[in-house]
Amino acid sequence: MSLIEGALGGDAPAAPEPLAARMRPRDLSEFVGQEHLVGEGKILRQMIERDQVPSMILWGPPGVGKTTLANVVANLTKAEFVNYSAVTSGIKEIKEIMARAESGRRVGLRTVLFVDEIHRFNKAQQDAFLPFVEQGSIVLIGATTENPSFEVNSALLSRCKVFVLKGLSEADLVKLLRRALTSARGFGKLDVQASDGTLAKIAVYANGDARNALGTLETAVANAAFDAAGRPTITEDVLAQVVSRKALLYDKNGEEHYNVISALHKSMRNSDPDAAVYWLARMLEGGEDPLYIARRCVRFASEDVGLADPNALLLANAVWDACHNLGVPECGVHLTQIVVYLALAPKSNAMEEAYNRAAADAQKMMAEPVPLQIRNAPTRLMKSLDYGKGYVYAHDTDEKIARMSCLPDALAGRRYYTPAGLGREANLKARLAAVRDWREGRTNVPPFASPAYAARA
Repeated sequence: MSLIEGALGGDAPAAPEPLAARMRPRDLSEFVGQEHLVGEGKILRQMIERDQVPSMILWGPPGVGKTTLANVVANLTKAEFVNYSAVTSGIKEIKEIMARAESGRRVGLRTVLFVDEIHRFNKAQQDAFLPFVEQGSIVLIGATTENPSFEVNSALLSRCKVFVLKGLSEADLVKLLRRALTSARGFGKLDVQASDGTLAKIAVYANGDARNALGTLETAVANAAFDAAGRPTITEDVLAQVVSRKALLYDKNGEEHYNVISALHKSMRNSDPDAAVYWLARMLEGGEDPLYIARRCVRFASEDVGLADPNALLLANAVWDACHNLGVPECGVHLTQIVVYLALAPKSNAMEEAYNRAAADAQKMMAEPVPLQIRNAPTRLMKSLDYGKGYVYAHDTDEKIARMSCLPDALAGRRYYTPAGLGREANLKARLAAVRDWREGRTNVPPFASPAYAARA
C-alpha cells in the first residue's frame, strides 16, 4: 500500500482522487485567497450567501479558485446546478440544457449553468447562451483564463458581471499546503513532517496556482523519506527531486520577481542587449509566464522607444501573439528577438512624458469647455448656439493646416509632446517645429513646403 493510499484508509480505491480534488473547499469558510471578492462583506460573498448570484465571468490564471467558487455556489444554491465543460461538449448539448432550463423557468425553477473554459467556445456556441441569459432561463457562470474582452462575445459579456481572480499569495498557498497535511481529506493520518520553509518553496514554485502546489505536495509525500521516528518527511533532497532547483531560485510572487523584471527593463533602456537577454533567460528558466514578459515589452515599446522607432510596437505585439500561440519553450526565441530589438532601438520617452503632462492638466482642469469652433453641431439648436462656428476644415486650406486653436482657452499654448530627436523622431521633431512656427506666425512658409516634410518619418 502506498503512502497516499494509507492516508485515505484501507478501503481506499487503487487510484484515489488527486489531492487537489480531495481538498477542494466545500464552502466559503474553507476558501483561501481572493479576499477582494469573497472576504467578509465583499459583494461576491454576499451574493453567494444570499443565493442571488448573477450571470458572471470568473477570469483568472489557473488554479486560483474559479471552479471551486462555482462548486461552492452549487453546494449552497437552491437552483438546479449544471456543470458543463467547453472542452468535451458541443452545441447540441447546449440546446438540450437550455430547453430543460426554459421548461424549469416556466414553473418557477432556476438553473445555474457553470461553463468551464468558456473561451474555448466559438461564436456560434456562445451565441446559443445569449437568449436564455437575457430571459432569465439560466444564470451563467463562465470560467476563463483568457481575457474575456477578447474571448467572450461582447453581447454575452455585457450581460455578465466580470470578477477578476488573482494568483494566490505565498501565504495563501502555504496555508492550503499545511491544511492538506493535517486534514483527514488530505494526509492527516500520516503525520507528514514538512517545515514552513519547505512549504514556502513549494508555494513559490507553484506561482499562485493552488492545483500546482497541491500536486507538487502530493508527489513529494509519495516520495518522502522517513525520520528516526518513522514519520514521512519532505526533506530538501526530496523536494529537489520533485521540482527544479532553478525554479526555486526565482520567486515569482515576491521581491525578486520585481527586481529581475526591473533589471530587464533597465538593461533594454540602457541599450545593453547582452544584459537584457541574460535577465530574460533568468525569468524564463525560473518559470515566469512568457506573456507577462511580452506585455512588459509592449509597454516598453511605447514608454521607452515610442516614435523614435514606431516598428518597435508592431514587433512587440507580434511577439505577444507568438507567445500566446506557441507558449514555452518555443516562444523563448521570439522574446529574445524583441528584447534585443528594443535594447538596440533609438530611445524616446516622449509618449509617456506627453501623457503625464496632459493627465496632470486634465486632473486639475477637468471642467474646461471644448472650444466652440471644434464642437459637434448636428442640430439647428447647436448651430444657433455657435457650436462649430469658426471651424476651419484643414483639407480645404492650401496649407492643409488651420491656425485655429484646438485647446481650451485656459490651456492655449500648452506643450505636451516634446520629441527626443532620436531615430525617426528626429524627423518628427523637425516637422512639429515647422507646424508650430507656421501656426504661431513665425513664418509664412507652409509646413508641407518645408524641408522637414521631405524627410521620411
